[in-house]
Amino acid sequence: MKKIIVPALCSLLAMLAFINPSPQLKGKWRFAGGIYNGKPEGSTEGYLLQRVYTDQGFNAYLLASGSKPEKYQSGKYVLSGSKYTETETYSMQPSKLTNKPVLYQLSRRKDTLILKGKLPTGMQVEEYWVRVK
Repeated sequence: MKKIIVPALCSLLAMLAFINPSPQLKGKWRFAGGIYNGKPEGSTEGYLLQRVYTDQGFNAYLLASGSKPEKYQSGKYVLSGSKYTETETYSMQPSKLTNKPVLYQLSRRKDTLILKGKLPTGMQVEEYWVRVK
């Protein structure tokens, strides 16, 4: 009996890993830079950008020293394997992305999320978000 259970358990774990290999998003993530149309850009200077993810949505905040956090974006997302579809539902500034789903490929290196995709404007983006502990 023991000989059957161990391989069966290993097979089950392997299948579960294949079905849902995506990283968990729930929690706080800080913007760490990106690549936009092939041009690398570092993180912001003088302020921080932070996203707070729930099971199906997010709120994004601008954090400046001595000021209250200011929400600049909200949205919902669907995560299916490495496919991440984000729909902005609120933007502090006028945005062509509001209520338009944007598909990204999502990957993770240690505590860094990498979102790679093409915006409806045609811009190629690759953003890095580091988990806040």
